[in-house]
Amino acid sequence: MDNFIVSARKYRPATFQTVVGQQHITGTLKNAIKNKQLAQAFLFCGPRGVGKTTCARILAKTINCQNLSDEGEACGECNSCISFQNGNSFNFHELDAASNNSVEDIRNLIEQVRIPPQAGKYKTYIIDEVHMLSQQAFNAFLKTLEEPPPYAIFILATTEKHKILPTILSRCQIFDFNRIRVEDMAHHLAEIAEKEGVSYDPDGLHLIAQKADGGLRDALSMFDQIVSFSNKNVNYKAVIDNLNILDYDYYFKLTDSILAEDVANSLVIFDEILSHGFDGNHFITGLASHFRNLLVTRDHSTLKLLEVSEGIRQKYQAQSQKAPLSFLISALNISNQCDLNYRNSKNQRLQVELALIKLCHIPSVINLSEGGMPYSPDTELKKKLNTEIKPDHSVNSVTDIPKKKVISPPQIPEKVVKIEEDPANLDLEKHTENSKAESEVKKPLISSAKPSLIGGTTLIPNLNDLEANYSKIEDAKPGYLSGEGKTDFSTDTLLTFWTSYAAKMKAEGKINIFTIMTSNPPRLLSNYLIELDIENKLQEDLLNVEKVGLLNYLRTELNNYSVDLQTKLLEQIQKKRLYTSQEKYQYMLEKNPKLDDFKKRFNLDLDF
Repeated sequence: MDNFIVSARKYRPATFQTVVGQQHITGTLKNAIKNKQLAQAFLFCGPRGVGKTTCARILAKTINCQNLSDEGEACGECNSCISFQNGNSFNFHELDAASNNSVEDIRNLIEQVRIPPQAGKYKTYIIDEVHMLSQQAFNAFLKTLEEPPPYAIFILATTEKHKILPTILSRCQIFDFNRIRVEDMAHHLAEIAEKEGVSYDPDGLHLIAQKADGGLRDALSMFDQIVSFSNKNVNYKAVIDNLNILDYDYYFKLTDSILAEDVANSLVIFDEILSHGFDGNHFITGLASHFRNLLVTRDHSTLKLLEVSEGIRQKYQAQSQKAPLSFLISALNISNQCDLNYRNSKNQRLQVELALIKLCHIPSVINLSEGGMPYSPDTELKKKLNTEIKPDHSVNSVTDIPKKKVISPPQIPEKVVKIEEDPANLDLEKHTENSKAESEVKKPLISSAKPSLIGGTTLIPNLNDLEANYSKIEDAKPGYLSGEGKTDFSTDTLLTFWTSYAAKMKAEGKINIFTIMTSNPPRLLSNYLIELDIENKLQEDLLNVEKVGLLNYLRTELNNYSVDLQTKLLEQIQKKRLYTSQEKYQYMLEKNPKLDDFKKRFNLDLDF
């Protein structure tokens, strides 16, 4: 039986070209090699499994290659490359700082650096997990790292850059490795599957790439595990069964039930998920991610943020058209709040079920706030059809004419509405039927000026009649409309109603307004203008909030609608603080000049 080699080792990149998802770093290193501008120390930092140690080994092999290609890649055929690949190169040294982190280990490394290479140009030293070195080891390494021999190159790799001393960071060229994108990882897994003769589907590979969280080594380990589990058939079902991943279909079905306000079915789906061994917190975080994916799918500019396969992407696009934007935002808020409260809850299942019940009631709440009918997934389509399809109205009927809001004039006493008779219309019947003519003339003003509709035709009244009628309306306006309501009042009368309103504010619990109104008495100026002194800007802002109600009260009680209110900011007098005994004595002396006589009479001496 042949020894099995895991995919992470078997398909480990051997050239810069085969490194996945780190083109910004491999391109820089190749240019540095071609231009012979290599630094004496490099720091590779980033998450686990993204290619830090791999790139360090490729760099160590490439700088000693005897037949570099035009692209700056190692040939893999010269003596230096072959010895490196076989693991017996004397120009390559790798140190694991996790287990060799003492000062003595660094001193041994420094002794090796002093020996020049016997073959090749450079000696490369890779220190993996360099953040594990002790403080004393870092200090012992500083001088050698800053001024190494011309043939020595140090490559430091770490996942926690913040733990490295700033003095070490300043001596290195820093390269930050990114998390590998899901698309790049899925494409790489597909290439390996084809080489190994493994059947696969894109959805399964995308799910592995998402589960790996940007680390290719983790993705390859999961890939090997699923290949063994499914007997070389990596499909979506095998991936979710082996990796204990909650199926997308559960979230799609649950979202449809929530949009349909089906509380019972939502709780049944959640119970089915729990029966499969999934944790409630895992479920609610996945549901929040599902709502987030629906939200980013609604806009084409954010569609690139959806890292799923093409088949799942189409499902998200179809469901995002059914879910309104306001629903998704509210659902995200409820899901996030449930996630925050889950760990502290004593009844965790009830916490999730309450969140599902709230989610099911979101459509109704949104629809009630908009004044519409109960929500259903087809509501948006019905509204769109109702706005686009309009019935064909006929103008032959009075009811088909759109109604306009008519503002009726104020009711006028009957004695004012009486219209004078036109002498030209007098005839013989006036003398014989005075009562009948007078009753016909005394028609209400509103009905005489109102246009009538008969058979779709508008009858416009006589212009002279309208002018006469509106002139009578102006004469009949109340005083506050015509400007005649200006009853004079005295300051004492103003203070009476002013105090009454202040007491009303105190009874309503508005102590701030009561204090402002009673701290300084108001002054009555010309043109019925009231001026009130205030001490700061905050009092002015508080009074402006209550200003409308105060003016309405005063205008009504004083029967004067020209009353207005203005504020005046008092000048703040800067008080001098008293610190010394002399300043305190002078202050007391100003208050009571006889204090000096008292001092002299009793021969008092103050300690100034």
